[in-house]
Amino acid sequence: MKTIVSEKGQITIPKKIRDNLGLSPGTVLEIESRGGMLTAVKHRENDLVGKWRGRGSLPGGVTVDEYINGSRG
Repeated sequence: MKTIVSEKGQITIPKKIRDNLGLSPGTVLEIESRGGMLTAVKHRENDLVGKWRGRGSLPGGVTVDEYINGSRG
């Protein structure tokens, strides 16, 4: 497939490739030049758990210790 570099230096990744790679708006790509070729790789968080840390909450607004003690009976 071919694409054209715009005046602003932008390219469009064809939809078929975006779909195959699971690229959606906001996906971060790491781009580099290797031997005269352009390479783009989806950026992955180093800490996959860390990005979710602190986003959840327990029912009733209890602490983790309270929840665990309550679940043990």
